[in-house]
Amino acid sequence: MSEAQIEADQNVPVIRITRDFAGTPEQLLRAHTDPELFARWAGPDSTITRIDHWDARDGGSWRYTAVRGDEEYRFRGCFHSVGPDRIVQTFTFEGAPEGVALETLTFEDLGNGRTRLHAQSLVDSFEGRDAWLKSGMETGVDEGYAKLDALLATGTV
Repeated sequence: MSEAQIEADQNVPVIRITRDFAGTPEQLLRAHTDPELFARWAGPDSTITRIDHWDARDGGSWRYTAVRGDEEYRFRGCFHSVGPDRIVQTFTFEGAPEGVALETLTFEDLGNGRTRLHAQSLVDSFEGRDAWLKSGMETGVDEGYAKLDALLATGTV
């Protein structure tokens, strides 16, 4: 599963993303919690990620800016739980601050140095969920995870 599978739940305003990586759960956790690494892979190829604040611990918070030319898009959230195989955090696009998602990332060890990422984002409404899906998020997900694949392949993570 080298491309992310993105699914919308029909009964709950949830988006689920599943993708396999050639990396261990420890490497995937590090890629999601180390700000320098996160900035190197997060988002579409057309953006640069600038970390504004990053405190990846239980009760910590984060904020980053995605820059595309003269445009800037800011995102922020709180780390509720950071563990060896799971992260629970909030996620807010500052352009629509009323829409806060609760995200759970789980790193499933598949053995032989492979990990399946399960990401679930619970949003506040079906309309909010559908807006995320129509935003082009799959481009950022697929291109970002391809960059993460490259970092894993070179041993950077």
